Amino acid sequence: MVLFEIFRINSCRGQIPPGPRPLPFVGTIPSFKKPLEAIRSVTKEAFVQEAFSGRPFMPLVDWLTKRLGIIMAPFGHSWRQQRRFALHTLRNFGLGKKSVEDRVLEESRYLIAEMLKAEGKSIDPQHAIHNAVSNIICSIVFGERFDYDNKCFSYLLKILNNHFMLTGSAAGQIFNLAPFIKHFPGPHQKIMQNFTELLGFIWDEIKEHKETLDPDSPRDFIDAYLLEIEKQKSNEGSTFHEENMVMSVLDLFLAGTDTTANTIRWGLIYLIQNPDVQERCHEEIVRVLGYDRLPSMDDRDKLPYTYATIHEIQRCANIVPLGVIHETTQPTKLRGYNFPKGTMITTNLAAIFSDKEHWKHPDAFNPENFLDENGNFFKSESFIAFSLGPRVCLGETLARTELFLYITSLLQQIQFSWPPEPQSIDMDGIMGVFHFPQSFSIICRSRDTKE
Repeated sequence: MVLFEIFRINSCRGQIPPGPRPLPFVGTIPSFKKPLEAIRSVTKEAFVQEAFSGRPFMPLVDWLTKRLGIIMAPFGHSWRQQRRFALHTLRNFGLGKKSVEDRVLEESRYLIAEMLKAEGKSIDPQHAIHNAVSNIICSIVFGERFDYDNKCFSYLLKILNNHFMLTGSAAGQIFNLAPFIKHFPGPHQKIMQNFTELLGFIWDEIKEHKETLDPDSPRDFIDAYLLEIEKQKSNEGSTFHEENMVMSVLDLFLAGTDTTANTIRWGLIYLIQNPDVQERCHEEIVRVLGYDRLPSMDDRDKLPYTYATIHEIQRCANIVPLGVIHETTQPTKLRGYNFPKGTMITTNLAAIFSDKEHWKHPDAFNPENFLDENGNFFKSESFIAFSLGPRVCLGETLARTELFLYITSLLQQIQFSWPPEPQSIDMDGIMGVFHFPQSFSIICRSRDTKE
């Protein structure tokens, strides 16, 4: 078997793109632990093509999701129907419109008040930030927000965070190599247990929506989906059914919570580590808005340094350093190299975001990376945090709105600093499905509005 594997690897290296030499059975996985070298990205050229828009079969994903929903669903008829419906419905409920902006601004008031409850004392901001971010997608999908002291929802967010960490851990990777272990006890069973609890929460919401559904007045995404199932009953090609609904709802809930929340947490770390940047942002915000008016998306051009800082947080945090995995849906060529159907494709965002050819300060946290010589905001073509092409992030508009309004509101009203007690901040963070910051504590102090 070893000799056959070595022969197979060597025989197919001729026309495939250059890269680390794969080892028998484990491929290039060991290479991921080495420092990522800067590469000249061809990501845009590849991902705008449908041929690179598939999702590979992964045993862990299949075990959990049965490949339903949107994010990890294979490229095809079901995925197209589900994504098209989700985009259309989210827009109907305010995505990209003033109504969602108003929801984020209203939630930012709750978030600021929550973080100032223990003013001057050491707090871990994780729960408040996760709750605030999650409440926006919850208001669209479930039609309600949850208070920060809601113990059931707090427990759910804890499970959500734990789920992403476990899925990206060694237990999740080992499962993908040896899926037969699902029949045996082990840490991988905790992944399924967490996922089952998350599904239970969705099913409970759906049951409640069924009992109170008004066909003439849908309240949220779940209501709209229930009505679509009824509408598509006579359509043989329909992929609208309850199992797809549950996974689509869960996809929106998962994607609409953790990535943005962890980006904001990384943002607090970088802003405290760079107090000069924090102060310059605050001064710009107060000069333009004062203390009484919260920001709006229309203020982005008036706050170029703050807007650049938010993008620099995304670049340095790099929440998904290898992107969401893709797969070729058919045999294709790229820059003279052959890609057989079923080739797994990952994006080296860590290299793209630190490429010396495209960034003025590639290895440092510096908002000047997103400012031109006149101090105006400028976005490099190498900034592709939300991917691109047919698989571009479904919630990009929502994430951009939340990041700008939450971070700007927080910097307007609060000064952030480290507590006096020593704590070790590992800037490498924790790698799970996403790039998480380690737990940390901060001091929040209300800004003097009489300045």
